[in-house]
Amino acid sequence: MTLPTPHGDKLQALLQNDKLPNGDRVRIKRAVSRYQAWLKQLACVPEDHRCVTEAVALLNGYRNFLDLEIVFDSEDDFLYRQKGQLKLDNTVIEEFLPHLVDRTFPRISESFSVGPYSCFAALYFTSTITAAITAPGAQTRMKDQDFTISKRLYLRASFDPEHRTGVDRLEANLGYLCAECKTNLDKTMFQEACATAHDVKTAVPGAKYLLLCEWLDMTPISTAGTDVDEVLILRKAKRLGSQVRSAFATQTGRLSRREEYAAYLTAHPFAPDVFERFLSHLRALVENRAPEEGDALARGYF
Repeated sequence: MTLPTPHGDKLQALLQNDKLPNGDRVRIKRAVSRYQAWLKQLACVPEDHRCVTEAVALLNGYRNFLDLEIVFDSEDDFLYRQKGQLKLDNTVIEEFLPHLVDRTFPRISESFSVGPYSCFAALYFTSTITAAITAPGAQTRMKDQDFTISKRLYLRASFDPEHRTGVDRLEANLGYLCAECKTNLDKTMFQEACATAHDVKTAVPGAKYLLLCEWLDMTPISTAGTDVDEVLILRKAKRLGSQVRSAFATQTGRLSRREEYAAYLTAHPFAPDVFERFLSHLRALVENRAPEEGDALARGYF
């Protein structure tokens, strides 16, 4: 399986950014070397019960290095102030999830696409009554997903039942499990995810939609009235308060509070059991099968 590299792509794009200070360019080159070593380590994680624990330990090591030694310790303010736009942090999770799934379900990539893909959200037609003699103008609305278990779908639409003329050919990935990855989750992001989840499940009613975040930045809201199956808080912690974060915008402020920030990261690492729960959702999809009459009668439900 050729795994997607969204984080590696962001690192390479950053090296091409003319606004990157020279001192930070050296730091990013160092990050690229560490990133490549991290990928090699992930590829060696055993495909057994130790998989999640060892993989998440490697994730914690790499992210602490990236957050502290590369971004936080920079003598310039560019990397910290622009990290939301640069997407260095949340793309680590986007790249990690396919590795975790690959080690847990080694054969799944033989049938499905695993990783960030743009998935089918809706089908619509742009033809008018005057143009209907040519083609129906079939179009698909797509939605980028940070992580998917999806399969390539091919569609043909035509007014000719034999598909000889006026044929619109469409391709899209059909998402069976979709997940959005956020560094910090606030209420606005949650509401946007609910709308996306609705589109996903309208297209594929049996799909699952998960919302993953590192830090919670809102009061928890029940997902029962939404199409989001579950919100997973990967570090089991709230975001640092704004009164603390405001000092991080300058090098002087970061130096004065580095010990506090490092301690907070150490106290709230990525939790293996939350990733286990993520995999349990995938496992439920993979192991799901049509109910058999004998089983349903023995249980009394289906």
